[in-house]
Order: sequence, then structure tokens, then C-alpha cells
Amino acid sequence: MSQGSSVPAVIAYLPILGWLYVYLFQRKNSLALFHLRQSIGLFLFLLGVFVGWVVLAYVLALVPYMAVISVSLFAIVIAAYIFGVVAWVMGILNALKQTSTPLPFFGRWATRLPIT
Repeated sequence: MSQGSSVPAVIAYLPILGWLYVYLFQRKNSLALFHLRQSIGLFLFLLGVFVGWVVLAYVLALVPYMAVISVSLFAIVIAAYIFGVVAWVMGILNALKQTSTPLPFFGRWATRLPIT
């Protein structure tokens, strides 16, 4: 893995604009592409948690008295987003150190994302 500057790797953690910059202009920088995959994996994980909660809350809201449970399940979404912030900071620190360490929980999956 060619170790380039850590700046594109850090920029990869900025949603949308950072992703586009790394994908369009830093495709040959393997460190930046690794962190791009980690960043997109983090986004997909958090999106999946939220969408999963919305679907489950909708189904539970159809059953009498279960709407309270669906609202209380939002605590899982909050916990996932706190975990997401911690993972995001860990990713930025790994990018600054120029290391290719996968993020916890979903990082190994994110390294297999088909972004080339």
C-alpha cells in the first residue's frame, strides 16, 4: 500500500464533498481510498441503523400500546450515533497517523466495498 499524504485520507471523512474529492482526484492514493471505504462504511452503518429503527417503529406503532416501545427503541439509534462519532474520530486519527486500521464493528466489511 503506497503511503501518500495523510491530507486526502482525512478529507475522505468529510461526507459527500470529501468523498467526491478522494474518488475523483485521489484514486491512485491507496491510503485515501482505504479511508474513503471506511467513511462510506460508517455512513452506511448509521443509515442502516436509522432505517431499521424507522421500519421497526412503524410496524410496532400499528399494534396498540407498542408505540411506546418503538419510541424507546430510539435510544439504540442515539447509542449508534454516539458510536459513530467515536468511530469517525478514530478514523480521522488513523488517517493522520497514516495507518490502515479498520474501524471497529464494521471496518472489515467496509474494506470490501467495491470502490476502486
